[in-house]
Amino acid sequence: MDLVGQGGSAPAAALPAALSGDGGGVAGRRAERKDGGVAVSGRPGREAVRADLEEVFRAAYPRVVGVAARVLGSRDEAEDVAQEVFLAFARTSVPAGEAGGWLSVAAAHTALNHLRTGRRRASREEAAGDGGTVSPDIADAVVALDERRRVRAALARLPRRQAVALVLRHSGLSYAEVAAALDLSPGSVGTTVRRAESALREELNRHAASE
Repeated sequence: MDLVGQGGSAPAAALPAALSGDGGGVAGRRAERKDGGVAVSGRPGREAVRADLEEVFRAAYPRVVGVAARVLGSRDEAEDVAQEVFLAFARTSVPAGEAGGWLSVAAAHTALNHLRTGRRRASREEAAGDGGTVSPDIADAVVALDERRRVRAALARLPRRQAVALVLRHSGLSYAEVAAALDLSPGSVGTTVRRAESALREELNRHAASE
């Protein structure tokens, strides 16, 4: 089941200004707060970002964007989510060795929040729908876009734990990685994902019948 969109695989060349602590941008100023003794500051001379942030960012960025893009269907929006997630990570004391799972779950939750609160841009959704190419049949393009919208809407209505498990698994995480990220037993991941897929189909059918 291809949920929605692709995340791309190329890592970002460098940390965004808001994460690097160089004082750039509104996001950097918004991040100026403490949480558990770790803080991101948008102003020089204040508390610095965690020392391992750039290393974690470079290693995990493609996956974080990929997870968010599976939900949102737009790489641009997924990159916005990734910045939010890494800003949040910078304020935690999560060990670097556990960062992958934490970031993947945070990306799924944040992207689902964007869906549920309507924080999406129609123009970006349209661009994601046709992949930036001209379709030979506009009817096919419209039907495909409508179907993706329906899947995203149904995904946003699922119980959060089911939705996150489904997104992580279809973003390429192994059963072991999903289990570690969601604190599940490895043997229960398959059942959780199958139930989530079934719930998604039921949600799609239920709303299709009511239309």
